Amino acid sequence: MTGDTTLREVIGRLGRAIDTLEGAVAARLEHEQDYGEAEAEVQRMNADRARLAQELDNSEARAERLEEANKEVSRRLVTAMETIRAVLDR
Repeated sequence: MTGDTTLREVIGRLGRAIDTLEGAVAARLEHEQDYGEAEAEVQRMNADRARLAQELDNSEARAERLEEANKEVSRRLVTAMETIRAVLDR
């Protein structure tokens, strides 16, 4: 009976070891899946950052063009007002 008992104990320990190994493998796979999801999220965030940076650059360029146009309109208005004053003063 000691041989049977020892064999049963060994089989039991082997079963527990396999269960522990399966748990570790499952945890590792879950961790890798979480890592993959996090990596995909980082890639999405980088793409969003690049898109937002491009939009900001475009907006800044547009603001500069509008500022230049505003200066030109202001200059022309001043010229027109001076011309009107000159005509009225005659």
